[in-house]
Amino acid sequence: MAHLANGNDNEVGVFLDKPATEITKEDLIRYVKENGIQFVHFRHVGGDGRLKTLSFVVTSEAALDRLLSEGERVDGSSLLPYVDPSSSDLYVVPRYKTAFRNPFTPFPTMDILCSYYTGEGERLAAAPENVLHRAHEVLTRETGFTLDTLGELEYYVIFPDSHLYPVKPQKGYHESAPFCRGEKHRIEAMRALVRAGVKVKYSHSEVGNICEGGREMEQHEIELSPVPLEESADQLLVSMWMLRMLGRNEGVTVTLAPKIVPGHAGNGLHIHSRLMQDGRNAMIENGELSDAARRVIAGYLTLAPSLTAFGNTVPTSYLRLVPHQEAPTHVCWGDRNRSALIRVPLGWLNIKEMACDANPQQLSGCPVQGGSQTVEIRSPDGSANIYLLLAGLAVAARHGLQMADALDIAANQHIGVNIFAEGQESIRDSLPHLPASCVQSAAALLEQRAIYEKDGVFPAVVVEQTVARLKRYHDEGLIERVSGNYEELSKLIDEYLLVP
Repeated sequence: MAHLANGNDNEVGVFLDKPATEITKEDLIRYVKENGIQFVHFRHVGGDGRLKTLSFVVTSEAALDRLLSEGERVDGSSLLPYVDPSSSDLYVVPRYKTAFRNPFTPFPTMDILCSYYTGEGERLAAAPENVLHRAHEVLTRETGFTLDTLGELEYYVIFPDSHLYPVKPQKGYHESAPFCRGEKHRIEAMRALVRAGVKVKYSHSEVGNICEGGREMEQHEIELSPVPLEESADQLLVSMWMLRMLGRNEGVTVTLAPKIVPGHAGNGLHIHSRLMQDGRNAMIENGELSDAARRVIAGYLTLAPSLTAFGNTVPTSYLRLVPHQEAPTHVCWGDRNRSALIRVPLGWLNIKEMACDANPQQLSGCPVQGGSQTVEIRSPDGSANIYLLLAGLAVAARHGLQMADALDIAANQHIGVNIFAEGQESIRDSLPHLPASCVQSAAALLEQRAIYEKDGVFPAVVVEQTVARLKRYHDEGLIERVSGNYEELSKLIDEYLLVP
């Protein structure tokens, strides 16, 4: 089949029989004409981190050609907080490789992601997708590496009634139907995502399972596959949108909020990354974690406090970053250690052909391909500004690769124990803490802003607007004030249930 030949599952790419990266304007015009597409949606990210929509009816090939060539005007000040209303016109320009068939519209529709451009036809430096583009560009130019990432999308499906096959609280991990009520929603989501070109690795039910007030809240996860940094951000945004759209169609609420109910597992957005060079995973060398990987880890550890300004953006983010919830509170890293901020998961290194051992009739032909090693940062959650978070990781990776003492930092902050276990108090006390509020995250970003602004990656206005927004929550000490007060905690959680 064509999609197997070119590595593309996107319906548009399958029809055109070419990879998304090679799709041209002429290809999209042909797709629209030959598939009876009646509408085109331009999608662009707003200051709140959500995808916005500008809709066009397809009236003629000439009009479509002009639309795909020129883009369209928008009011930038109503979309992005740092655009001056006195000079607010911007262009949104489509990126052809992101086009996909919208599965939710009553009429045949093609959606396409866009970038913001100024009145002079230059990339708007402060637009989130352009900050990410610049961050990756500078990383590659300065170090010779590119960065692939993937996201683990954790979310809750909130059903308006109870379930015939209830599961005990906190016991939902990898549960199966009929005990897993949201399995159908999750599988439909995977199917829709793949058809839109999102690279999906797998999905499963997660640990969270809450029955309260006649409702059931069931946690799930869809993990994507590693792709180049900018493509990864696009796919995460499309995935979040599609999960919610499917929920709407099924009459259930889908939330990626960091906390749902006090005392129960929250939603993380763990990000895995790998350095690439000449098509090779540079995170491993001679079957072990490479020095380059350790330097990147050191960069992540160094900027961890300020990365929360992009990855943990609402007060309830800090209800999740507490001990004993498999969420980090201290700045450290470890192998396969879920109490650490940075985790090095199993990477199929130095192992035999396990499939042949499990299947004695298979004498050979099950080689372990390797090249899968990543490192995972576990602090972000679903409130993250995806483009700015991944841009921050690119900045941190570059910083680590260029730091003279990076290997020493990595060695000193490596742990091999569960830091929350009894008897580990001295180790825990020796490690730096992550911020405990939006206000603290803002302060950390101000302290480390020069690293982000270096080489013009993060414009000063983006840093300043991020800091101002975080400070407006006035949440210093909030977690301590509402702790133990279930009613106040619930009000706080409900306020941020549908962020971003």
